[in-house]
Amino acid sequence: MLTKVYGSAVFGVEATTITVEVNVDIGVGYHLVGLPDNAIRESNFRIAAALQNNGYKIPGKKLILNMSPADLRKEGSAYDLTLAMGVLVATGQIAELNPLSEYIIMGELSLDGNLQPIRGALPISLKAKEEGFKGFILPKQNAKEAAIVEGIDVFGIDNIKEVIDFFNKNIPLTKIEVDMEAEFYNHLEHPEFDFADVKGQESIKRCMEIAAAGGHNIILIGPPGSGKTMLAKRLPSILPPMTLQESLETTKIHSVAGRTTEKGGIMTSRPFRSPHHTISDVALVGGGQYPQPGEISLAHNGVLFLDELPEFKRGVLEVMRQPLEDRDVTISRAKFTVTYPSSFMLVASMNPSPGGYFNDPDAPVMSSPAEMQRYLSKISGPLLDRIDIHIEVTPVPFEKLSDARRGEASIVIRERVSNARKIQSERFMDSENVHYNAQMGVKQIRKFCKLDEASLQLLKTAMERLNLSARAYDRILKVARTIADLEASEEINGNHISEAIQYRSLDRDGWFG
Repeated sequence: MLTKVYGSAVFGVEATTITVEVNVDIGVGYHLVGLPDNAIRESNFRIAAALQNNGYKIPGKKLILNMSPADLRKEGSAYDLTLAMGVLVATGQIAELNPLSEYIIMGELSLDGNLQPIRGALPISLKAKEEGFKGFILPKQNAKEAAIVEGIDVFGIDNIKEVIDFFNKNIPLTKIEVDMEAEFYNHLEHPEFDFADVKGQESIKRCMEIAAAGGHNIILIGPPGSGKTMLAKRLPSILPPMTLQESLETTKIHSVAGRTTEKGGIMTSRPFRSPHHTISDVALVGGGQYPQPGEISLAHNGVLFLDELPEFKRGVLEVMRQPLEDRDVTISRAKFTVTYPSSFMLVASMNPSPGGYFNDPDAPVMSSPAEMQRYLSKISGPLLDRIDIHIEVTPVPFEKLSDARRGEASIVIRERVSNARKIQSERFMDSENVHYNAQMGVKQIRKFCKLDEASLQLLKTAMERLNLSARAYDRILKVARTIADLEASEEINGNHISEAIQYRSLDRDGWFG
């Protein structure tokens, strides 16, 4: 008897339906074909124990199990339940009261028949709906995530016995439903980290607001204890709320990486990733034998925070240059290529010198000019070229630290940021790959960042006197455009230009040779 059951494989952030064919023949043996990896080959031991502990068995017959398409590599233990159901129906141990062909069935089996969570539930659910399947049966831990997709019945189960009873005795499974409105807006009004808790640092808060409004990459330079990390952690709280489309994109990536079960379903708040400086280039951009998304993809639609930037290996930082420009990363292997989206805001922090202090006569540690140059040279010009805003962070004086008054709340700042982003969305409506000011190319800069004669003269004078590099010119115009948007001004004026010039600290003479 030949039986077909359907599962799914995930490549990149897209799923492909896998047909598991189970054929029973005369003889003895268990033959699994169709390019399975070791985890799938070992599944017969898990399946045998799970079935035996629930009153069923793998009979002593010749079983041929084919995973089609046969030339596509399959990996992971999520096919245990698919294979087990195929064996039970093919060997006549259970009736098929509900047609197997109408369902995608996925899950890893424990020896007692309980199910363990799988990866990629959301992309699988999206593909199942697209291909017209009636339902998706999977472990309960992943059900909330899969149920985000409308138009397909999602059943979260704890044990294989529930699935067997559904097909054998028509005992209904509990359908999982998600209230998208409640899930999506629950976290918006109560951010974990709020700018209201920050004492002083008004100029840095303003800088963060500009960065958030235009999607600009930013680097904070300051001595230890000045609040760089604390400020960076609060940046996601002032970014505009994620749209449903952004939320689904982000959830898909985290689902593929197996990180959604801890969050319980859809990603409603923008991700904040802060990898340690010992990270490898593969862990940062993604890769491996079976390519997985790296930190830059997990930060998609959110913030990637690199604390102590010069401490990262230079090679690791250099591999970020192309994703920063293209906003996606392509990982190529001999037989296949996967592309992960990586549109993130880069926030970096660094001490101004190896000792942590710069031009401070009272500093406990002093660094020589040669040591400073060696320290700063770890950051390449091309990488720095992709960072729009450089700002120096100074320690907060005691008077402000002891001030009992709360600062401006993140929700209030976010309102201004959202208004500026709306202006940019309308401006770039006809541009496919440009959504906010930081993404502008030369063409858009020339069109939307026109200066009057006085502003042009101010910019020229500043570049000559402060010895700003040529790469600073476009960056200043982009930031000035964002400052103008925050004020709902159509034209860029001298005030916008002069403020934008302040945010190019590392381009000034004396920092980099």
